[in-house]
Amino acid sequence: MDSHLELWDYRRRVAAIYDSVRGGGRGEKTWSKWVSARDQLFRTHSQTPIDDTAGFKGLPYFPYDDRWRVAASFETVKGGSRGEFREVGRLDFKLLNEDQTLPVFWLESYGGGLFVPFRDLTNGTTTYGGGRYLLDTVKGADLGWEGDRVVLDFNYAYHPSCVHSDRWVCPLASPESRLDIAATAGEMLVGAGVPDDRNAS
Repeated sequence: MDSHLELWDYRRRVAAIYDSVRGGGRGEKTWSKWVSARDQLFRTHSQTPIDDTAGFKGLPYFPYDDRWRVAASFETVKGGSRGEFREVGRLDFKLLNEDQTLPVFWLESYGGGLFVPFRDLTNGTTTYGGGRYLLDTVKGADLGWEGDRVVLDFNYAYHPSCVHSDRWVCPLASPESRLDIAATAGEMLVGAGVPDDRNAS
């Protein structure tokens, strides 16, 4: 199959996984299905970011914790352009009893889409130094809304593909996208040290 069609198929499958999550309800059971489906996609698809699929046992994650799921209000802003990104809004929410804000970017390339990366105090230790992603609507990677509020669930935070392979070039979270907390939820770096029974030999 042509590589462009393969990438199209990969993005379609990612969107289908998130569609299943949105229809599956909140909680650890639905999250576990997302983890399994994502591992299967990474293990078998031609466009996987994993170089060594034969030795791939699954990605490591922090244990699921429902406290990391929040509903955020969206406020439109007129921000400046940063290369391929234009700030169009911000998400305000309360996380672990602390007020937090993350900028929302519009991707100027490949048809546009909303994008929410973030950095936190786990970066460089248990997670990638360049941050992780919460939302990327180009791939259908979002959890939808609760009323007029955007669902953010840090249990679903994931690394950019460039973490897994230098074949990929990925946008990183800006300094404005930093949370001054340790977001101990979502995908971790391989070998970061939190036990994960899925990866047991």
